Amino acid sequence: MSALTLSQLEQYLSKAAWILKGPIGASDFKAYIFPMLFFKRISDVYDEEYQTALEESDGDEGYASLPELHRFIVPEGCHWNDVRETTQNIGLKIESSLREIESANQDYLYGIFGDAQWSNKEKLPDRLLTDLVEHFSQYTLSRSQVAPDMLGQAYEYLIKHFADLTNKKAGEFYTPRSVVHLMGLIMDPQEGESIYDPACGTGGMLIESIEHLKESEADYRTLKLYGQEKNLTSSSIARMNMFLHGVDDFQVARGDTLRNPAFFDADGLQTFDCVIANPPFSLKEWGAGSWANDPYGRNIAGIPPQGNGDMAWVQHMIKSMKAKTGRMAVVLPHGVLFRKAAEGKIREALLKQDLLEAVIGLGPNIFYGTQLAACILIFRAKKDKQQQGKVIFIDASEQIRKGRAQNFLEKEHVEQIYQWYGAYKDVENHVKIADMDELAENDYNLNIPLYVEKVIEDDLPTVEEALADLKDAWQQCQTAEENLKTKLREFGVTF
Repeated sequence: MSALTLSQLEQYLSKAAWILKGPIGASDFKAYIFPMLFFKRISDVYDEEYQTALEESDGDEGYASLPELHRFIVPEGCHWNDVRETTQNIGLKIESSLREIESANQDYLYGIFGDAQWSNKEKLPDRLLTDLVEHFSQYTLSRSQVAPDMLGQAYEYLIKHFADLTNKKAGEFYTPRSVVHLMGLIMDPQEGESIYDPACGTGGMLIESIEHLKESEADYRTLKLYGQEKNLTSSSIARMNMFLHGVDDFQVARGDTLRNPAFFDADGLQTFDCVIANPPFSLKEWGAGSWANDPYGRNIAGIPPQGNGDMAWVQHMIKSMKAKTGRMAVVLPHGVLFRKAAEGKIREALLKQDLLEAVIGLGPNIFYGTQLAACILIFRAKKDKQQQGKVIFIDASEQIRKGRAQNFLEKEHVEQIYQWYGAYKDVENHVKIADMDELAENDYNLNIPLYVEKVIEDDLPTVEEALADLKDAWQQCQTAEENLKTKLREFGVTF
């Protein structure tokens, strides 16, 4: 059997979703399709490992079944083929098989398949589940047929596919990968470093760190990846994403980061080399009540307003940076740059601590679920000497390709923004490096147009040029009219 191509794999996965269309809404596809894909992969890899061990042991089935020879244990009666052979109550069989696999691999897979209601026959009758199982059974998803890199790419394709289908709700779990790539370039993770995303969604930013090292031919397996996500389905998809990309050294916790952060060291919150996130914009119910006396010491610059958690995410992420190597990139709405009252005081305090390195304004309508423009804020625990006491402002609002329903940040736009960031010099209409005096003069307002002023080029024609253009246009008009009359006469039309 020949190995699958990426195109075949993508078509195979997207078609699986359409089998569910009707009884299952597009926003819920991911709760069913991703667990089925992972279940099929686990079963096929188990068979591959079993066959290899069988050949090595001259047919010793007891040896081939040893748990230590398998990445994951598939309990008896819980294999994909057992589900395929089931003709009645298929949803119940899927549900019980997934729970048994989780139970047999608690250290790695506990809760990973989520809480989809497979046994709900009103939504998932046996006929429909038979079609779904048979569709997934078309191909063998063993390592020899589908390498982790390819399966990971197809998995990311499917995440984007579901984001396209749901659009307005997609912002909860998906950040456009071009934005993620830009943030990865700026963060520049290195071998052996720790990467943390406190609002990791389906894990795209953590995966980007891996891809960044792969592109530079570094050993991505030395990275230590950490994520936390409140949504059960998204956190489960993130964990599956790691496994399907061939990543082993990761921790993705489910929970509310602002209320109950998941990662600690002996003396408080765990700190990381890179902290990167696209948290929920302007979160209202974020846990303001306990922030004044935050047990984790995250109110380093003040207490954010009760109805807006943007600056709570910023302070949590800053507190999560390592003291020397720590840097962070966070996507936020533009309001954090100029809103007054509590947020204005927090901005001032952070600027006086000289933690903010860059403000990058992106174009509108890039993100799912909002037409608003967003910005990326870059912080560093220890800024380079030439950058101390300064902030670089980049107006990248025009770096987009306009679409009918959504705009796109393309590869060339990412490269241009990154070039501006790396060059660290003023560029008319696009980039301005501001010092603390200028920031103070603007009352620590970070609104980009205060710093990157647009120069309107005076290219209007003179009166003489305008009259000459008008005369030329009139002559062209008269000539066109005479040509039209000539043609009409040829057809017998008289005036």
